[in-house]
Amino acid sequence: MIVAEIKPFEEIKNMIKNYQKVLIVGCGSCVTVCLTGGERQVELLASALRMARKIEGNDITVGELTIRRQCDPEFIEQIKDEAAQYDVILSMACGAGVQGIAERFKDIPVLPAMNTMFLGVSDGQGTWVEVCAACGDCILWKTGGICPVARCAKGLVNGPCGGSQGGLCEVSKDVPCAWQLIYARLVRLNLQHFLKDISQQKKQPVRPRRLVREDLRLKKEPTKGV
Repeated sequence: MIVAEIKPFEEIKNMIKNYQKVLIVGCGSCVTVCLTGGERQVELLASALRMARKIEGNDITVGELTIRRQCDPEFIEQIKDEAAQYDVILSMACGAGVQGIAERFKDIPVLPAMNTMFLGVSDGQGTWVEVCAACGDCILWKTGGICPVARCAKGLVNGPCGGSQGGLCEVSKDVPCAWQLIYARLVRLNLQHFLKDISQQKKQPVRPRRLVREDLRLKKEPTKGV
């Protein structure tokens, strides 16, 4: 999932200082799972902003909404009438969600309340770790399901560097060497022969990337002859 964290409160306050009617929109997907941008967090941020403005003696109207996904036009469309009543939208989603709403509501400023961190998984209560760099050229089938692009500090895809010792990364002794993990996993699976196939050459994606599923697109019916 996409892991994000809420921006410092003072930064959010500064972003909306010139607006009197603010709509906070949460996302029911990834940021809800990592407890940073769901319905509860929208409620807490709205309350904090109202209190801060009250102390300053400035009026503010703060609306609260949480939609299922901010990266899907279908769900963004559902809030168009409510959004039109506000001066600005404060998105509690990842960067994709912010841009998704901004693309739909071109006449309303859309501001990010979150910092998008990485694609990751939970490795304990309240903690998440980066495991995928969304590089577009997945080699996990050769590396035992462990991504060297995201999990190696140097992003090496052709084996370990010479600095790791005792199975730990030279960049941080708190982080295991990704290639040590890959080797141990492949040996366990009796797939260590894949180590000979891993190449230093990886496809570099052309950005911005786009994925099109022709089987899911709406087909135009052919024009019938008269």
